[in-house]
Amino acid sequence: MPISARARVGAAAIALAATGIAAFGPAIGQDRPESILPPGFGEPAAQPSPTPRATQAAPAGVPLPGPTGVATIQPLPGLSPTPTPSATPSATPTIDPRTLAQYEMPAYARRSLDMVGPAGPREGALGADTFDKTDGRFAEGLMRRIAAPLPSRWMSILLRRTLAAQLSTPARVDGADFAAERAWLLLRMGESTAARAVVQSVDTGNYTPKLYQVAMSAALATGDPAGLCPIADGGARLAPARGWTLAQAICAGLRGEAAQAKSLLTAARRRNVATGIDLQLTQKVVGAAPGGGQAVTIEWAGVDRLDDWRFGLAAATGVTIPDTLFGSVGPQVRSWYALAPGIGLADRIAPAEAAAAQGVLSNAALVDLYGAVDAADDMPGTASAAASDLRTAYVGASADARLGALRQLWGGQTPSYARLVLTARAAARQPVRLGVADADRIVASLLTAGLDRGAARWRAAVPEGGDGWAMITLADPDTDARVGYGVLSRYAGSGDAALKQRLFFAGLAGLGRLSSEDVERAAQALDVRIGAETSWTRAIDRAAADGDRGGVVLLAAIGMQTPHWRGVPPAMLYRIVGALRAVGLDGEARMIAAEALARV
Repeated sequence: MPISARARVGAAAIALAATGIAAFGPAIGQDRPESILPPGFGEPAAQPSPTPRATQAAPAGVPLPGPTGVATIQPLPGLSPTPTPSATPSATPTIDPRTLAQYEMPAYARRSLDMVGPAGPREGALGADTFDKTDGRFAEGLMRRIAAPLPSRWMSILLRRTLAAQLSTPARVDGADFAAERAWLLLRMGESTAARAVVQSVDTGNYTPKLYQVAMSAALATGDPAGLCPIADGGARLAPARGWTLAQAICAGLRGEAAQAKSLLTAARRRNVATGIDLQLTQKVVGAAPGGGQAVTIEWAGVDRLDDWRFGLAAATGVTIPDTLFGSVGPQVRSWYALAPGIGLADRIAPAEAAAAQGVLSNAALVDLYGAVDAADDMPGTASAAASDLRTAYVGASADARLGALRQLWGGQTPSYARLVLTARAAARQPVRLGVADADRIVASLLTAGLDRGAARWRAAVPEGGDGWAMITLADPDTDARVGYGVLSRYAGSGDAALKQRLFFAGLAGLGRLSSEDVERAAQALDVRIGAETSWTRAIDRAAADGDRGGVVLLAAIGMQTPHWRGVPPAMLYRIVGALRAVGLDGEARMIAAEALARV
């Protein structure tokens, strides 16, 4: 995608309570359906006219031969045909649902649960065999335990590429349930659109109660209550919750059945299914449909928390959510807000920067957003100024002018990581030259977008022992050369130099760029206990040895159960980087190691 346990959602609350946002419970139709059949389909074929010829009148009651030349059977002489009364009409026979399903979804169009997911390697996702060596139940258990969002942008990107991939369903789990676990973790990460894509990779006929629950949250997180309509009846039957009752009313309104929608809302109000803001938002969605009636004014007074129902319906109808309510949910909801299409441009800017720092939005997506700000009118002054600076950073008349614009965007002593993401490709336009005071920031900015070779070009322009030099040493894809203990000991990065040196050591050791003697010497000198064993270290080491890529990615995310990089132990970083490298994810390992120095 990432709802309070106080919401009474039955079984759904157990799965949803982990993130602090509670599920409330869990297209507009045409005026006249249009035929999808070709013209003339189903109409009787035109018969050729018989050749005119002279004939004598036929006896009464004896029909002439038809145009095909086949004579009709004549009645016996003296008897006139009498119609036989039919039996009492019977009720319309019941059609077997399995037979009906064959016409609604032909066998060739059905998707197997053996392979589920929206993206393949061409779209940047991992391969279908990612979880082939993983026990499915173990993988599902790991997904539930990951406290998202993660502190690392690059770890989050890798996890999204894993969960959104078109994956072979691992052993011992149902494909629909496994998709539900993947989508629920994506929602907790803030990846609402990816979560919905995973949910929609399963045919609705194969939905399980777990997938119905997650599908509701995915539709609401994307601000798309109409996405509930294909599954509202099934959800109400298999995963009962208050939200499905209201969704049926919303869908009736969106189909243009205003009377039915109002009737369902009246029944819901009478049964106390929803009250207050939840009922008001539902009425607003119904009122926006054809024939929905009078508009509804939303009053947030007295509302002290946000949940996915309130978020989804407010985002769908353009209702501004008070900033104070975002304090009642996790930071992933701001990423939902940044991705929801119904949110205005001005309201999207700050959430979009936060989403970029988390890895939900790319550099290109954030640049596009500021490009829209630059072209729009009546934007906030700070946003317009930033958009103007970004334009100068790309197309300024001189390198100095472009560098000055970058400095304006980065701001004070420690620029926000989101601004480093925003300026990555603008920084790539800077010529490499000595004496640039912001060289370390340029390197860090380039690496947020994975421009590792562009960053390596600055090796001779950054001072040895500084942050830029250390990040290049970790991220350079074209060298496997080992560095000595003396080089490591000369690193003295800005800020918390002691912690940065331990993280630098962990990254070098995990990437195999220190000899075994130097690894042991540095571990003792820096007090990084890379040899300590826990159940987690044994699990990730075993997965790496088995070539279990899916297991390594999930266990690496488990090792980052902290909201900030400062909480990631260097010993864990060493194991994570080494395990990723062991299963062929070298690029991701290098980016994560370098990111640690940029964000501490």
